Amino acid sequence: TMQLILRFAAMLLSLAAFECAHAQTEFQPPSGKGRVVVAVSGASGAGNYELAAKQVAKFGYDVFLVDGNDLKGDDGTKLKAAVEKAQQSAHALPGKVGVIGFSLGGAYVLGHAVQWPDLVAVAVAMYPLTGTITNMNGYVARFKVPVLVLAGEKDSYRDCCLIESARAMAAAAAERNEPFE
Repeated sequence: TMQLILRFAAMLLSLAAFECAHAQTEFQPPSGKGRVVVAVSGASGAGNYELAAKQVAKFGYDVFLVDGNDLKGDDGTKLKAAVEKAQQSAHALPGKVGVIGFSLGGAYVLGHAVQWPDLVAVAVAMYPLTGTITNMNGYVARFKVPVLVLAGEKDSYRDCCLIESARAMAAAAAERNEPFE
């Protein structure tokens, strides 16, 4: 499963074009039914992540795109409700979901969805907002599902998604023997 996640993540990183979408938009799998993936956009809005969501759906997943801006100030309740709603889709196969967060959405995935092993099978955070983490060991201690974080070594935009934070997260996860890449 981790190999598929890595292949998928590499494909997403290569996407250059973006289209417009609305919050909580569903992208159905070609076969009509598939495992659920909830994708949470960055601060630039869901529209910039529609193409990525469509690509994931092409792999056979039932993808729900959520606008990360709609989750601001929330304690995870709205994200959990979005996950539970997605699981009830007529196109969803039963079972746990995968969650993908981009930038701001990555912060919500790492901050909340990783704590729901009864709902979430795997969490992927791409260039996640990590600049606000003050206690990395305590932060990682909440991880209850396998986590993949992708960050760029030279990305220093607004000190949001620094590679040093991702490396500190990896070190803390290794100390705890948590499934983390």
